Amino acid sequence: MFAELRELLRSGAIRRHQLRSKYLSTPTSYDMKKHKKEDFPVSQTFDQFQALYSRIRHFNRAATLMSWDLYTATPKNGYQDMSDTLTYFSSESFSLSTSDEFRALLTSLSQPEELNALSEGMQYTVKKLKKQMEKNSRIPKDFYEELISLQSASMQAWGEAKRTADFSIFAPYLEKLIDKTIQRCAYTDPGKDTYEVLLDEYEEGMDSASIDRVFSELKEGLVPLLDQILAAPQPDSSLFKGYYDPDAQKKVQELLLTYIGFSLESGTVAESEHPFTLGFSKHDVRVTNHFRPDDPLCAMFSAIHEGGHGIFEQNVDSALQNTEADDCPFMGVHESQSRFYENMLGRNRNFWLPIYPQIQELLPELKRISLDDFVREINHVKNSFIRTDADEVTYPLHIIIRYEIEQAIFRDHTPVSELPALWNQKMQQYLHITPSNDAEGILQDMHWSDGSFGYFPSYLLGSIYDGMFLQAIEHDLGSIDELLAAGRILEITHWLNEKIHRYGGLRLPKDVLREVCHKELSAQPLLTYFREKYTKLYQ
Repeated sequence: MFAELRELLRSGAIRRHQLRSKYLSTPTSYDMKKHKKEDFPVSQTFDQFQALYSRIRHFNRAATLMSWDLYTATPKNGYQDMSDTLTYFSSESFSLSTSDEFRALLTSLSQPEELNALSEGMQYTVKKLKKQMEKNSRIPKDFYEELISLQSASMQAWGEAKRTADFSIFAPYLEKLIDKTIQRCAYTDPGKDTYEVLLDEYEEGMDSASIDRVFSELKEGLVPLLDQILAAPQPDSSLFKGYYDPDAQKKVQELLLTYIGFSLESGTVAESEHPFTLGFSKHDVRVTNHFRPDDPLCAMFSAIHEGGHGIFEQNVDSALQNTEADDCPFMGVHESQSRFYENMLGRNRNFWLPIYPQIQELLPELKRISLDDFVREINHVKNSFIRTDADEVTYPLHIIIRYEIEQAIFRDHTPVSELPALWNQKMQQYLHITPSNDAEGILQDMHWSDGSFGYFPSYLLGSIYDGMFLQAIEHDLGSIDELLAAGRILEITHWLNEKIHRYGGLRLPKDVLREVCHKELSAQPLLTYFREKYTKLYQ
């Protein structure tokens, strides 16, 4: 998956949509020499704004570096100290971004004569920060500090609960986070439905009515297809049993990242328990992975997935750098890119045709496995407990389960103590399996541990977008199969760069779909992709 850290805070926001690919922007001061003078008239107001904005971004970068360290290097006994420092820097950023001085500068720059003189990226920045300011200034500073501290403690409690499969360790923190989240939304969006506020934070312009429509559309077509697939002869997974050197897997990761277009000159890799992507700027994008000695496929597809996020970050138009538009804040759009590389491309047989011999050289254990057997296994459809390990056909059901539970939390006010049983009930309802413990059930994801409620639907929205993007690419470039088989994957990457990535955060999800696909949101293209692919694979 995306990635599961993101960052704990963004400039001016109580927390930047944490986990999976929303990232803090680089805090470097804006370089006036890089832009035409007429784009940025040097006024006293703009100078003052830029100086304060730069300070906020410096604090954000420091907080992001600490977040990176927290998940990749900090020892267990040092976690609290690092967390306390992270809370301090996040709080300072929050104070600056909600200050009277910053408000006055944003108000002045929002005037038409000032705003129209700015570049598109800076116009977006002023509008976005002003909107955030209006919301976040209603959050009391002491409440904000309590929330940040609670998030850190909650994530630590979740980690311990997952290791011991003991939900009771995490339950008190989850209950407090739910209460705090309801209170936060009441501060920022008084009078609005809490869950609608949360959904809009991750995918602006997307409400529960739209999500209900496409999720229902998907369920209606997916469930009978899944039953047919599961009734067909299945691949022999035992072929893959063995030991796969983690160091060799890291070399495979580097090959895959480079092959799909991720620049290692502007990116780096590390290890973490849960893979994630974190971008400081287009020139500094960091991805992590987790390597299992008995399962090389997991790391391969995590590399491709996180690489998709990273490619997005690395290819935002340079003119948008050091503005709020240098990062796409819409998680469904961001997830669509990582999942497009992981599934639409990475699980296509033709993706592997040009490189499978190289993969076999790096991982000799795969030499006894034919490409056909390899492709069957990476597209093996089966009901499983862990979302991040799920195949692309059952994955939507994992997300729908979480979406319905979040609705139960915030609309039906289901008590925390009843959530594990509700989780198990829905797993049985949709996937016909029941977790043996909470570690493979309700504790498996970290999202709720840091208050990222409303994030999960973004994953499935991303897949639904992908079905639409696939049709658009084939309309413009021709058969994806032929491009991949010829090793021309970078032509696909370039298409995505030009059509989606370079715009950063300038376009809302509905605008992306309209301008790239010339259609409104629909699950039918994804269902068409599933039917065509798996009818052929499973005969």
